[in-house]
Amino acid sequence: MPGMPHQGMPHHQGHPMAGHPMGQMGGQPQGAYAQYGAQYQGAAYGAPPPATNDPMYGYFTAIAGQDGEIDADELQRCLTQSGISGTYTPFSLETCKIMIAMLDRDHTGKMGFNEFKDLFTALNGWKQNFMMFDRDRSGTVEPQEMSQAVSAMGYRVSPQALNVIIRRYSKNGRVYFDDYVACCVKLRTLTDVFRRRDTMQQGAVSFQYDDFILCTMSI
Repeated sequence: MPGMPHQGMPHHQGHPMAGHPMGQMGGQPQGAYAQYGAQYQGAAYGAPPPATNDPMYGYFTAIAGQDGEIDADELQRCLTQSGISGTYTPFSLETCKIMIAMLDRDHTGKMGFNEFKDLFTALNGWKQNFMMFDRDRSGTVEPQEMSQAVSAMGYRVSPQALNVIIRRYSKNGRVYFDDYVACCVKLRTLTDVFRRRDTMQQGAVSFQYDDFILCTMSI
């Protein structure tokens, strides 16, 4: 994540994912894209097969089962057991669904291992960013801090859009970690959808109605 220190996952003694190195989410905005969001470099199509000696792979396959993929319920269980949320409230099933949608290129509603690793990379970056503003470790941030967090991720949105985001994801005047991650997922996914269609990098695209519904309702 732009401007964020590199830090690993929380260490859990004896856990198969403890100490596993995680990269940062994304990079600095490139070219004209800086006007509407930070770019994320995820796994591409045709990614190499996972290394069977990867400790995450054994953990993933134990949850995924015979089909080699995990759905939202399995992802929720996986994230809870991994301890990625730390002292924060575990992720809701709805947030797990949109996490899968973020990386679900074939719209199966499931996630393979490479996508699973991409998700952990993103979650690690988002968590570090959230912790910068959650100084009292209450599991929440204030609306103004949420605005700063969105800007810190490289997104360039209007004050009106920021106000909409804050109203949508705050509860009793605070933004909880689970809602914060849901917001990050939607921001990244919608920005990626927009960028793919903005072939001239002009900050404007045209959508057919059905395409617009497909892109927005999937998350």
